[in-house]
Amino acid sequence: MPKILAIEDDPTTGKEVVAELEQHGHEVEWVADGRTGLIRAVSGDFDAVILDRMLPGLDGLAIVTVMRNADVDIPVLMVSALSDVDERIRGLRAGGDDYMTKPFASEELAARLEVLLRRRTAAPRELSLTVGDLELDLIARTARRGGQEIRLMPTEYKLLEFMMRNSGQVLTRTMIFEAIWGYHFDPGTNLIDVHLGRLRRKLDRPGLAPLIHTIRGSGYALNAPA
Repeated sequence: MPKILAIEDDPTTGKEVVAELEQHGHEVEWVADGRTGLIRAVSGDFDAVILDRMLPGLDGLAIVTVMRNADVDIPVLMVSALSDVDERIRGLRAGGDDYMTKPFASEELAARLEVLLRRRTAAPRELSLTVGDLELDLIARTARRGGQEIRLMPTEYKLLEFMMRNSGQVLTRTMIFEAIWGYHFDPGTNLIDVHLGRLRRKLDRPGLAPLIHTIRGSGYALNAPA
């Protein structure tokens, strides 16, 4: 039975979320303030977190940022009354895996949560991916280049896996955005540039041939050194 942490300060919304998820066979723990929610979230005892953006004590952005900095990689579904594109991007950039705006249908929340849980628990088709001297362990979710371990944040891992599965191909910004963040691409965002920049700095250390290449006017590609 999946165990879900719901961090939501509105009692009406909290009760609706608990009732809906319990109907779908989930075990739900509900907390109503940010500080308690953070303590529970970093415990690692949950399969997913539903996280309100605006909370007393500590807001949702701070909570998911601390979780990711602590290498807590469980899926986070953020919910918020803040619906503009910039706010969605802030939530995803901080480490959220999906973002819903209020008011929302409880059935849709349950469906989105099921998608996140399937992504987390689906058995990988391979044990590892290799491109040149870069290896990605799909079980341990770790990367190595030239035998040296590379520490990756959850979104960096997803981005690297996507690019390695499509190595040698030109990937457009739209393809990358929709594969990693899962909603319609906003051409004005620099989200891809931020994450690719971080990933490049980790992979392409001094003295090593670059793996990630910018294809001007087209997108990006990950290629093994010639």
